[in-house]
Formats: sequence, C-alpha cells, structure tokens
Amino acid sequence: MPKLVLFDVDGTLTEPRKKAGEEMLSFLQELRKTLPVGIVGGSDLKKIKEQLGDDAETAYDYLFSENGLVAHKAGKLLATQSLKAFLGEDKLKQFINFTLKEIADIDIPVKRGTFIEFRNGMLNVSPIGRNCSQEERDAFEQYDHVHGIRKDLVQKLQTKFADFGLTFSVGGQISFDVFPKGWDKTFCLQFVESDFDEIHFFGDKTYKGGNDYEIFESTKTAGHTTTGPSDTIKQCKELFL
Repeated sequence: MPKLVLFDVDGTLTEPRKKAGEEMLSFLQELRKTLPVGIVGGSDLKKIKEQLGDDAETAYDYLFSENGLVAHKAGKLLATQSLKAFLGEDKLKQFINFTLKEIADIDIPVKRGTFIEFRNGMLNVSPIGRNCSQEERDAFEQYDHVHGIRKDLVQKLQTKFADFGLTFSVGGQISFDVFPKGWDKTFCLQFVESDFDEIHFFGDKTYKGGNDYEIFESTKTAGHTTTGPSDTIKQCKELFL
C-alpha cells in the first residue's frame, strides 16, 4: 500500500491565517504526482479555502477541516460530526455563558469581537476576538506568550467543566479549540488508515497542548515538526522527492 502525507495548515503550509504562497501551492501539486496529499486543519472549511483556494476540496486527495470532523475525499463529503448533538443545548449554553463571563474579566490591551466561534464539531475561543486585525493578532500572540492568557483561561475551563468530556487545544495566534475527547486531529485517521501503510504528518504545534500534538505522537503516523512553509518544503523534498 502507498504512503500518504498529511499537512497542518497554519504555520505549516501558510503563515498563520494568511494565504498560501504560489511556491507552496505549486509544490503541493508537484508532490501529488509522487504520492497522495491530505490537508488536516483545525479551522472550518470556509477558512481553509480562504488560505488554500476555493478549489481546496478537489485540489488535494483528502481535505479534513475541523480536525476531520468534516471530512472530504476527492471533493466528496465523507462524514460530518456535531458538537451540538454531543453536548446538548443545556451544556453548550453553560459552557458558552461561563466562557464569555471569564473573557469579560480578562484585562488585555485590545479586545474586538467574535470571542466564541461555533463550528460543526468544535468551539473556537479567542480572548481578543477573531475580528482583530493582523497587526492586533500579531501583538496579542506576543502578549499571550509573556502573560499566558490562553493557558490560564484553558485551565479555568478544564476545572469548571471537568465532567463534560472536553479537550482544549491551543492553535494559531489568538485562540484555542474546544471539542470532545478523541475529536483532535487523530480523528481524521479513521478515514485513511486502512488504505495506507505509512502516513506522514507535518505540523508546527506538535508540543503537548498544541493542536498538532496528538496526531504527531500517534503510533499510526510518522510525525514531523516544521518551523514554517519553507521548512515544510525542504523536509518534503528530502524525504519524498
């Protein structure tokens, strides 16, 4: 059976929340001539298409948005999961109400809007708000690195909702994802593990608590840590081309 290569998006194929460069897009299509390529991102499908192009569902062999909770193969939808069905409205409201109250009490230099984004299979929580500009995004990332804003909020939520069966995963520059245990990026492997005897994964946040950690550490993958798009291309050329 052939090999498969899976790629994270932010920090691996693109700079965080930015569009992929022409060099990367061309490289991925060149790589596909040698072996199948899959994308596994924490963002929803709309955001991934903004970064990788409107043809992302068909431009790659597999496209797993929201960690694979929305799964596409060759442009066709394989499956989708529902956080709302998993938690139920009452627990969902409890979580959202408490989180918004906690964010209201966080004192940071800038706050904007969209502090919680509801997706099919997860919630994305951002203390600064997803409506911030790129400049504000960059500044918050540096502030968070020093003051641990996201880390502290995650710890509070883990304690408060310990019995909800949730996982908290820090990703990107300004937010963290919240989803049921087992719904991390390893979730996507069920759609490919029987068809490939070797699955490579490339990601940047492969440390414990990062949103690439579980799939990077999985016994079902060969994990590779990358420092950015140019490093991703360099490693792939050395391994596969």
